[in-house]
Amino acid sequence: MTVLKLSLMAFSFVFWAAGLTMLIIGLWAKVSLGSYLALSANDYPSAPAILLATGAAVLIWGFLGCFGAATEHRGLLRAYSAFLAAVLAAGLAAGLSALLYRQNVAQGFQDGLRQALLAYGEDEGTADALDALQRTLSCCGVESYRDWLAAPWGLEQNGSVPLSCCRARRGCRRSPPDAGGLHRDGCFSKVSAFVSSNMFYVATAAVGLALLQLIGIVLACLLAARIPADLLGIATPR
Repeated sequence: MTVLKLSLMAFSFVFWAAGLTMLIIGLWAKVSLGSYLALSANDYPSAPAILLATGAAVLIWGFLGCFGAATEHRGLLRAYSAFLAAVLAAGLAAGLSALLYRQNVAQGFQDGLRQALLAYGEDEGTADALDALQRTLSCCGVESYRDWLAAPWGLEQNGSVPLSCCRARRGCRRSPPDAGGLHRDGCFSKVSAFVSSNMFYVATAAVGLALLQLIGIVLACLLAARIPADLLGIATPR
């Protein structure tokens, strides 16, 4: 019993720390990446919101799991094991979805970027997000700066590009654009490369963390099964 309790308490602490990490990453993503994620045309749930909700739930249940092990609360331990099973299923689903639909994620950004170019100058929020993306990734347009020349905003500006396309902070000649002073890469290639190179690691981490829950499920179930016999004073084989 002592070994099971200590093992489950140690696991719950690690689980709680993982929840705190997800919460911090979710807050950072909400603040730093929220505007970029808004450019995607995919109607997927917000990744920062999922991280925040999951992190908060894991924080609460990690504490409850540790409390249940310390107090030998059988019902709480069973509920904790059920929650871990749900996290296991969700983690496997998230990891496999990231692998299977990573091309859809990239395609959603491509469609979203094209829509942002068309709405540039009309929707200030979208324009600010696109400008920030072009500055951060050092890119211009969807495939290249030429996308701006055919966009409604570019045509209104006599074949110009936004200031965020310029490589130098002081600006560049934007009408007609001088390719030497502009970011050469399109934003889609930058986003696509990032998704392709990192999605596999994200998916692997999600599956690995999900499988880790098997340890907690086994420990919680074993401890919950032994509590009634110990409380009744019935000897059980160790």
